[in-house]
Amino acid sequence: MEIKKQDNIRKLLADIPLPRMVKVRQHFDRDEIGDVAGTLRGKLACEEITGRIRPGMRIVLTGSGREITDMNVILRELASFIREHEAFPFIIPAMGSHGSSTAEGQKEVLAGYGITEEFCGCPVRSTMETVLLGHTDDGDPVYMDAFAAGADAVIAVGRIKPHTAFRGRYESGLMKMLAVGIGKQKGADSIHRFGFGPLKDRIPAFADVVMKKSTVLFGVGLIENAFKRTCRIEVIRSEEIAEKEPPLLEYAKKRMPAILFPETDVLVVRTIGKNYSGSGMDPNISGTWATPFGGGGIRKQRTVVLDLDDKSHGNSLGAGMADFTTLRLFHKIDFTALYPNGLTSTVIEPCKIPMVLENDEMALRAAIKTCTGIDRQKVRIVMIRNTAELETILVSEAMAESAPLPEGVEIIGVPEEIRFDKEGNIAE
Repeated sequence: MEIKKQDNIRKLLADIPLPRMVKVRQHFDRDEIGDVAGTLRGKLACEEITGRIRPGMRIVLTGSGREITDMNVILRELASFIREHEAFPFIIPAMGSHGSSTAEGQKEVLAGYGITEEFCGCPVRSTMETVLLGHTDDGDPVYMDAFAAGADAVIAVGRIKPHTAFRGRYESGLMKMLAVGIGKQKGADSIHRFGFGPLKDRIPAFADVVMKKSTVLFGVGLIENAFKRTCRIEVIRSEEIAEKEPPLLEYAKKRMPAILFPETDVLVVRTIGKNYSGSGMDPNISGTWATPFGGGGIRKQRTVVLDLDDKSHGNSLGAGMADFTTLRLFHKIDFTALYPNGLTSTVIEPCKIPMVLENDEMALRAAIKTCTGIDRQKVRIVMIRNTAELETILVSEAMAESAPLPEGVEIIGVPEEIRFDKEGNIAE
């Protein structure tokens, strides 16, 4: 689709002033695990875990559709551990409908995160075929990846963190990996049938069927700090996952980054993508909620997203929650990668297209122009690279001069004009 030159729109925006921006540092807890492989090995080295692996077993490891720090190292060490006990590991993409909902696309997503046969030392087997395991008490069908269903056992591996569309005892984590990820598109479609509202109850119900109808040996849960560094690893026996995951979720919530300014006029997210968040930009941070079942994040009048990360493979999920975007992002959208998410989850708003402007400069001016009840000479803007990297951000001069600054915020720069390249996009 060709979009015409926007000369007339540029004239409408020409008089909209752009503020000077100031770099600030946000302070978060930096504690992390220095030796991830060694820490995991220490957690595995107990009879309660090693005794569950028998020689000759074919054991599945789950590979997430999110870019998780150290996930390839965790999978590599687990594969080595399994081989040491004379069993046979292999990895499957456990990501519901992501990766364009194709076997090749899901394997490509894992490879983009460094999860390959060469690095992990075991096969990566990808299929969208599933096996019907059974039904929940409400009669809903529960599916499992065909390779996983044909194996002798499963080890669930995943990151525990707040979900981007609902709240519950179990959000993103091991229970969700078993209930949704390992069920491929068909399983994800089944669990999302009633939308996100009931997921807080459906996730444990679906996961319970998986654990009763298949052999789940244990789970490996990772938690990241505000700098995307692994700060906690837990190896949990399958029968204890339901009990032990909720406290880990609460711990994860305390370690998440945030925009420490409670509100602004305009939020600018320079890059979105599935590698940063399942929602492209994490609404726990950006406040761009697509459902009424979550809450939190910065308050604002307008949201601008400028670009799509290549690791998202054309999946622009989340752009629909913005008000303005750019031609650069629009031309990167692969609708065959984007739409399976909305069709499976039943939430289509994040798949929509916001107002498309020629470049970054016009998108920023448009966002400021459409804010109401503000002094445009003192517009408040927060600009972030993405919702995963929040130690240093930019705020407009008016926000930097406000007193008092939020706790944990330190000014580290001086007011500077926003620099644009010859295409009208923000220069590094």
